[in-house]
Amino acid sequence: MKGTGVLSSEKSELFALLLKKKRIDLPQTQTIARRTESGPCQLSFAQQRLWFLNQLEPNNSFYSLPQAMRMSGPLNVEALQQTLDAIVARHESLRTTFVAVDGKPMQVIAPTLDVTLLAVDLSALPESEREAEARRLAKEEARRPFDLSQGPLFRAGLLRLGEEEHVLLLNMHHIISDGWSTGVFVRELTALYEAFSAGEPSPLGELPIQYGDYAVWQRQWLMGQTLEKQLSYWRTQLAGAPAVLKLSTDRARPAVQSYRGAKQPLSLAKGLAEQLKDLGQQEGGTLFATMLAAFQTLLMRYTGQEDIVVGSAIAGRN
Repeated sequence: MKGTGVLSSEKSELFALLLKKKRIDLPQTQTIARRTESGPCQLSFAQQRLWFLNQLEPNNSFYSLPQAMRMSGPLNVEALQQTLDAIVARHESLRTTFVAVDGKPMQVIAPTLDVTLLAVDLSALPESEREAEARRLAKEEARRPFDLSQGPLFRAGLLRLGEEEHVLLLNMHHIISDGWSTGVFVRELTALYEAFSAGEPSPLGELPIQYGDYAVWQRQWLMGQTLEKQLSYWRTQLAGAPAVLKLSTDRARPAVQSYRGAKQPLSLAKGLAEQLKDLGQQEGGTLFATMLAAFQTLLMRYTGQEDIVVGSAIAGRN
């Protein structure tokens, strides 16, 4: 059985001593309290990044998080609508819009929000056309932009393919959700739907804090010298960074960025994956850092550049 991740007191002391020798300061544990003001509040730094990007290029779907969930078997549509209403009431983020107050972005949380489950019946179509139409509608929804100032920033739709065959379309803007939140949403959706379908009350307790509370806490913590220390570090690291990677491609770089990127899956043999993990541990790095080093080495070979900037998602890097 693998360890639980909790260090013994002796190991904790050794770990603290090692950090001290390397002059690594870990932030002290802090408690996030409920905010006391009910009006608009500041954005977290992550939200401000997304708000700024939306101001640069409005009316786009670059940062939408669409999902299509197939649901087989009898469906209680009334219970599903009740489930969505309960989740929206439970999470302030799903009732949030973003406005500029004196040129400064603020998040405004509505006390209530009605999210209508828009249903489209495709069951009358020939069976051969239903799936194609469902995919078309799913793509259409995914490409429909959100208005951050007007909202809502969460939408839901239901495609009926047959008596016991449905597709639930969900879409949220990244400024109110992320990959981790999506997992939480699906778990709560499942728990609430099962309860409401059986005529039972919600099994979920009240949340101790909301995202707005975190945003306020983060702003109060990351300010002054603490914020300047972080900014100074990254200004130094990124000073003189190249704006473009000079790759020899088979086509010209477009004059205007289209954001129509693609994914390139890569599978590694189990033995190689274990070797990479061991290498990272030997060098004091994570698997992510090891793979990134290999990727940047490849880019250096193709470009001849030694200063290479690579963007990556934040989650999953540890």
